[in-house]
Amino acid sequence: MIRSFWVWLHRWAGLAMAVFLILVGLTGSLLAFKTDLERLICPKIYAMPRPGVPPLDLATLAERAETLVPQGRVAGVFLTEPDQALVTFDPREDPATGKPYELDFGQLFVDPWSGEELGRRRFDDLSQGLINLMPFIYELHYELALGAPGLWVLGIVALVWTIDCFIGFYLTLPVSSSAFWRRWKLAWLVKWKAGAYRLNFDLHRAGGLWVWPMLLVFAWSSVMLNLRPVYDWVTGAVFDYQLLPEENTAPSPPPNEIPRLDFRAALLTGERLMAEQATKHDFSVERAVILYRMNGVYSYFVKSSRDIRDKVGLTYVNFDADTGALISLELPTGQHSGNTLSAWLYALHMADVFGLPYRIFVCALGLVITMLSITGVYIWWKKRKARQFSKAHRGVAAAQIVAK
Repeated sequence: MIRSFWVWLHRWAGLAMAVFLILVGLTGSLLAFKTDLERLICPKIYAMPRPGVPPLDLATLAERAETLVPQGRVAGVFLTEPDQALVTFDPREDPATGKPYELDFGQLFVDPWSGEELGRRRFDDLSQGLINLMPFIYELHYELALGAPGLWVLGIVALVWTIDCFIGFYLTLPVSSSAFWRRWKLAWLVKWKAGAYRLNFDLHRAGGLWVWPMLLVFAWSSVMLNLRPVYDWVTGAVFDYQLLPEENTAPSPPPNEIPRLDFRAALLTGERLMAEQATKHDFSVERAVILYRMNGVYSYFVKSSRDIRDKVGLTYVNFDADTGALISLELPTGQHSGNTLSAWLYALHMADVFGLPYRIFVCALGLVITMLSITGVYIWWKKRKARQFSKAHRGVAAAQIVAK
């Protein structure tokens, strides 16, 4: 009776999630090679590599970008790709109207060696053509391209998926404990020459078992990305976990407010504070990757010896945009066990660790997730047809008995 309940729950949870998991599985396979695909689809937003030539510093890139957009003030500079710098803006005030200018783009791409413009786009706006294809796929994967409602829907799906991972694993275990390992071994095998139903059943059961740890990693990391309050509560209950220091940030200023520290002064302040913290906490800095301002606070990111991701550095300091006073140091690993776990979950989910082999694995895993959803629906459909046939057959037999 207990097992039949879990079978029922697994069946209906899987059916409820199927369309969503197929969508995120297929889009996730593409996003494992997001940058590579974007280089093929829209090469103009990447500069010609210059081996051995160091890129311009973040402040110089910000200054040159502002000359390209006189109606905007730089909000952030992101140097996470070796041949591309991404710049975001806040609108300046239009003296004629007293209101902020309306900028017709959200991202400006510049050459990291010269500061020359490479292109502009409004993130995920398909009306702009192929330049926004990969951002649109990302939005589909992350929030169904529906904004906050889609984010919550996928967050709930992720939570159900996490729980269902344990239910599915339990259902692969033999009913009887006698000859346990010999009987459980069958759950890991696929009879390739069997009929369609048995083949689908084996693929569903064995496929889920072989990649079960990573299915759990991606399910729970999806909760982290889409249903943060639940993730924070669970992680904080189990690990030493530090939430981001939101209470230390100043009230959000108007878009055109000018902080006392411009980007040049902010970069020098960030470099000084990071060097002090590196000495104090025993880590080394490799390169600066991001400098941005939000809510009266500058955040200065570097790639350090505490980082695990291949491309993005998530070691950063927050400091006051007016006084330069240190607000906090955030280390991706080695600071709090819960935050270290989160950093690993994020890196694994984003396929930004272990190089090309892991990206290939994540791409394949997205296809496996799609296969598990499709085979699950097929198994349900075949069993439903069998139940309907059996019910109809019993009805005919009963009618024949009554007729006699």
